[in-house]
Amino acid sequence: MSRNQEPLLSNRPSSEQSNDSDLAEEDALLTGQRVQRHSGNKRAKWREWVLFGWAFVATAAVIVLAVVYQNQKTTEPHKTPDAGGKRNLIFMVSDGMGPTSLSVTRSFRQAQHDLPYDDALVLDEHLIGQSRTRSASSLITDSAAGATAFSCGKKSYNGAISVLPDFSPCGTVLEAAKKEGYMTGLVVTTRITDATPACFAAHVNLRQEEDLIAEHLIGNHPLGHTVDLMLGGGRCRFLPNTTSTSCREDSNDIIAQAKEKGYTYLDNRQDFDNLETGHGLKLPFLGLFADEDIPYEIDRRFEDETYPALRETANAALKALSAATANSDKGFFLLIEGSRIDHAGHANDPAAQVHEVLAYDQAFQTVLDFIEREKTPTLLVATSDHETGGLAAARQLHSTYPEYLWHPSALINASHSAHWVSRKYNEHLASLSSTSFSASSDDDTKDNEKKLKSYLRTLLSTHLGIQTLAPSELQHLLSRPFNASYTLADMISRRAQLGWSTHGHSAADVNIYASDPHAARPLRGNRENTDVGKFLQEWLGVDTEEVTRELRRKMGKVEGKEDRR
Repeated sequence: MSRNQEPLLSNRPSSEQSNDSDLAEEDALLTGQRVQRHSGNKRAKWREWVLFGWAFVATAAVIVLAVVYQNQKTTEPHKTPDAGGKRNLIFMVSDGMGPTSLSVTRSFRQAQHDLPYDDALVLDEHLIGQSRTRSASSLITDSAAGATAFSCGKKSYNGAISVLPDFSPCGTVLEAAKKEGYMTGLVVTTRITDATPACFAAHVNLRQEEDLIAEHLIGNHPLGHTVDLMLGGGRCRFLPNTTSTSCREDSNDIIAQAKEKGYTYLDNRQDFDNLETGHGLKLPFLGLFADEDIPYEIDRRFEDETYPALRETANAALKALSAATANSDKGFFLLIEGSRIDHAGHANDPAAQVHEVLAYDQAFQTVLDFIEREKTPTLLVATSDHETGGLAAARQLHSTYPEYLWHPSALINASHSAHWVSRKYNEHLASLSSTSFSASSDDDTKDNEKKLKSYLRTLLSTHLGIQTLAPSELQHLLSRPFNASYTLADMISRRAQLGWSTHGHSAADVNIYASDPHAARPLRGNRENTDVGKFLQEWLGVDTEEVTRELRRKMGKVEGKEDRR
């Protein structure tokens, strides 16, 4: 028998080779009777007990040290404010971002940069709970009712801007903070008059009343000036209707009124850069960088010389507010919103959405970096007002049983949003003169259609990464160019195998994040959105009820154009 063929236990001593002790052990195993050992080797026995005792003590010490270390991590925040002491609160809102948005963005980023499967977003490391989002009027909230829950800590109807179901105003955490001596700010990527920022410093019964909201934001309001800093879009709501870029219904010049109230105003990237990212920013301050919304991040990155990124405006606001409160016994309250995650969800555009979520994640990191440097105890709390689109990281395209997969590459290949590409397509159609694109015969019609199909193939290949179009897709784009944005977004979603259940909002629970889980421990678990609003007030130590009483004395019920609940 060769060495490789030896029995597995061939090297084990046989019974004939075993000593008496070995034989006794075997008898004990067979009979179940204890072996009677000689007590001659007491020294070896004592050594065993000493080693056992040492191991027990060492293990207990390690356990105690681990418990103490963990207790210090969970019970000693980075910077804990004294009771009633100076503090800063930063509240971040990821409008329309649900848990699936995070899952899709995480996988997209891993695929794009060839990262390991366990690579996480910054947000992932700070998850502490979830929020339920229903409003007073529906199981599915809108942004106005969602933000009212945050600003006032109360439920209201869809469309309400810090107004309750009986149309009475409710005091907001920002207004209460200003009344207590805090500095305040709003930073967004949509119009500054949009629902979320409006809910912190305006009171109207319909979110559509953006002309009036603009007036409230600059202090044309019973409470007067409450917002020290505003950065975002929505310039058209501040310009009189006598100007070409205005979207107001009246001739009020809100920018001129803001300047009269002492606001410093700018409307371009160059002046923003000259502020040295916040250090030269004089409060009160109004910065409006777009007529309406700031472009989607997927498009904005190609227009960086015109529009600042969210992380940049957030950083400027943080530095400005920190400097303004350096010699004060009060800190600041700042709202930062990743506004257009919601818009990408409404458009069902997954490529636009992942870039919006990544921009928000970067802004979140910017805030964390600020907190590390800031001497004043500062807390960051973040959540979403609702989920938009009913996004699913799966899609069944055929009647046969689906494969378990989705394709991030379809999003990686897209360099622009469906909205941007749709606009280019419609601009191209508008540029075709009636003479150059007229058809005097069937042959001319076919030739014109052939040219347009060629243009579309090039446009989609270059900017959406779509190389092959089905005849039905081409025909749909040709026959319904006004609806091209939705068509293009669906084409990307189908190729990625991502599903959407609606162009509106959903009732999904949304995540809650915090820079310090101990300081934000009341928000752990699954909470109502009003619990988030109440926590903001409690952490700052401000009284919104006092503000509510003042508002009701001065305003009464809030009147509006129409109740569209």
